[in-house]
This record gives sequence, structure tokens and C-alpha cells, in this order.
Amino acid sequence: MKEIKQITPIEKNFSKWYIDVVTNGKLIEYGTVKGTIIFKPNSYGIWENIQVNFNKILKQQNIRNIYLPMLIPANLISKEKNHVDGFAPELATITKVGNKQLSEEIYIRPTSEVLFAEFFKTEINSYNDLPLAYNQWANVLRWEKTTNPFLRNTEFLWQEGHTCHSTQEEAEEMTMNMINVYKIFLRDYLAIPVITGIKTELEKFSGAVSTFTVEAMMKDGKALQSGTSHFLGQNFSKIFNISYKSKENKSEFVYQTSWGISTRLIGAIIMTHGDNRGIIIPPKIAPIQIDIIQIMANKEPKVEELSTRIFDQLKGEYSIRVDKSNKTAGYKAAQSEIEGIPIRIEVGPRDVLTEEVAIIRRDTLEKVMVKINDLTNYISKLIDLIQSNLLQSAEIRLKKNIKVATTYNELKTYLEDNKFVLVPIINNNEYEKKIKEETTATARCIPLELDIPTEGMCIFSGEKTTRFVIYAKSY
Repeated sequence: MKEIKQITPIEKNFSKWYIDVVTNGKLIEYGTVKGTIIFKPNSYGIWENIQVNFNKILKQQNIRNIYLPMLIPANLISKEKNHVDGFAPELATITKVGNKQLSEEIYIRPTSEVLFAEFFKTEINSYNDLPLAYNQWANVLRWEKTTNPFLRNTEFLWQEGHTCHSTQEEAEEMTMNMINVYKIFLRDYLAIPVITGIKTELEKFSGAVSTFTVEAMMKDGKALQSGTSHFLGQNFSKIFNISYKSKENKSEFVYQTSWGISTRLIGAIIMTHGDNRGIIIPPKIAPIQIDIIQIMANKEPKVEELSTRIFDQLKGEYSIRVDKSNKTAGYKAAQSEIEGIPIRIEVGPRDVLTEEVAIIRRDTLEKVMVKINDLTNYISKLIDLIQSNLLQSAEIRLKKNIKVATTYNELKTYLEDNKFVLVPIINNNEYEKKIKEETTATARCIPLELDIPTEGMCIFSGEKTTRFVIYAKSY
């Protein structure tokens, strides 16, 4: 029997804990090329559930799914200078096929703004074609220097939406709408609270007029950018000639947006909810919600019969796995906990006689004996309890670890303790660069919804300012 490897305690080494959890939780295997991973069923199942549930939201907003090629010719990607400069260090380039040198370099998409721009040019003629909104589920390639499973991979999976509008106001409204959609989606399905804000000029998306973000706090206090929404203005439409005939029969350039989330959300789930026993997956997004574990020294028909009866009772509502293996009860329980299955039901010989089984919830490890006849009602309530408890715990941690600094020394002290630090600072790129160079922390966002002071004194210049920025170390 393969032993379950010990997980490094969170308190001892968070980075090692994360890798232990990712590998022991049967989420990945490393790919043959540096920075790539194989998504195993446990992780791809989470991504599938993200797709299923997010697609429902897209349909409600009348956004349709399409798929564009992953190859971009050099002449296309080089049209928007700021955009290509931002991605240049990470671009993977195809120069040769077989023994033949290509006449033009081809890039593997790091993102799809230029592909959509070229496509929109052919899709839009009149104001009647607007607004136009498409989404694609795709893979992208970015040649990262440093990689970490889910958080920063050479190749990863994501959702990227792109829209065109006739007015700036409508496009800006769409940008804000989608960042709020992400905030609600992460809260309701992943049980992850976030801070919504606008990126600083140095941190915004290459080619965007403005970038909005949702920032999540991991258990070690570091930030994880968990979704972004970009107002592109007419930066791409003017270069790619994406125009339409207005009601007045004038040629006008469209205003665009783009927005996305990726498989780094799997890393966010692990680092927001996991503990020293492994992952804890929120029930609403878990590929397996319930483990039924048979506890018996030998194969006992009555235990199998009771397990089947419980499975049949619950299968219509929940995704269930039944472990009939001859491994020890301790091994089965430990593996279920490492994989983060929200609910474990243990069925043994005694339970056949008493008509009740042990229910263990993964978030608190609380164990309760429940009568078979009460099982359906109990599980329904427990699913909601686990989901809300995970969210509440994360919300308390986020609120507790946001600090306000009024001096540069205070900022540095809080950052050394891995806090989110809200600081008054005027709009000056040199100040932002100085903080990054001296602390390794970055400006996460200018928050939109936090209860922040109305005015403060810039920590560098001493000037009065209403501009507050959140700084944190990040992934």
C-alpha cells in the first residue's frame, strides 16, 4: 500500500506546504517541459465546475462562447506597441517548421486582444451589431522565469471575454460590471472574499486605458490577483480599424473591454482554505462533494448494501465517491482529507445495526452520528454550513490583516509581517518603484469599496491626498 506522505506544516514553511498539498492531493503531475503541469482529475474537475457555473452567468448576460486560434503572426501582434512590449519577455516564438525557416515569425498567444481585434474588424459593420460580446475558454503560453503550480505556469487555462461598444460610457460600465461579477463569483462559489480596485499606471494591463482587479489574501498574508477587467478604450480599435457606421451614417471606432480569470483560482482555493491536513475545497465547486468510506476488516455484504443505499439516496443531488478498497480506515480518511472532500461518510458493521452513520465535515473535522432517514436533510444543510464557514473564516482573516500606514517605516514594518497595507500616496511612479525595489511589495490596487480615510498625508511628499493604495507582497 502506498503511504501518504507527511505534509509540511503551514507555520513551518508555507511554500513547501503548498507543494506538498498540491502533489499529495492528487492535483497535478509535472509536465516534461519546465513550468508545465498535468491537470489531474481532482484539479481539472474544479476547473470544469468553474466553467459550468461561470458559463451560466455568461449566458444570463447574453455573452456567447467562441474559440480563436492560438497562433499569432508577428505583423499582427506588433501593431499595438505597448501591448507587445508588455509581453515581449514571455513570448514563445515559432521560427521553423521541420527544416524550413518561416518567412514570418509566429507567436503562441500570451493573450488574445490582437486576435479578437482582427476578428471584430470583420464582424462589425453597423451600430446594429453593437454591443458585441464573446468569451473563450482557452490555453495561453507565457515563458515565465519562475513557475509555481497553478499560480504561475508556462501554459495555463483561462477564460477571456472581449466586448465592443459604441460609446465609452457603455464600455466602462461593462468593465465595472465584469469585475463585480468576478467578485461575486469568487465569494459565492469559491468562498474567497476579495478587494476590488483599480490598478496603478505601472501595474495595469499592457495596452489598456485602465485595469480593474480583484485581489485575494492567502493564508500567508500574500496577495493573489484573482481576476481582472480592462477598459481598452479605442487603443486597439484605431490600430486595427474596428469601426462601425453610426445612426448618422458616420464611421466611428468602437470602444473595447477584455476580462479574465484563470486556473490560478485553483491555487487561490488551496491557499485560502487549506490546512495542515491538505486541501479544503468549497462544496459548491468541489468535483467530489461526498466520500462514502466503507470500514470493514473483510468484505461484508451488509456494509456494501448500506453504502449503496446511501449512494442511491444522495446521488441525484451531489457528486459522490465510494471507496470499497481494502485499505485501512485510517488511510482512507487521511486521503479523503488531503484531497479536501467536503464531507466524509463512514459506514461500518455497527452502522448496519444502528441505522446511523458517522458524518465528518472537512472544514472543522467535526464528527456527528446521523440516522439514515435524516441523511438527506442533514447533508443539504451541512453543504451550506461548510460553504458559509469557509467564506466567513476567510473574511475575518482578510479584515484582520489589513493595516493602515501613515509613514514609510510603518509601511515597511507591516509588509515584513505580510500584511495588506493601505497607505496614502500621491500618483508618482518613482515612489511606487522605490517601494517595490526596497520591499519587493507591489501596488495591488487603489481600492474602490474599502472603508478608508477620506484624506491623508502622502508618506513621501507630505502632501495632502485622497489617494490610498494597497501594497502587499504577492504571488
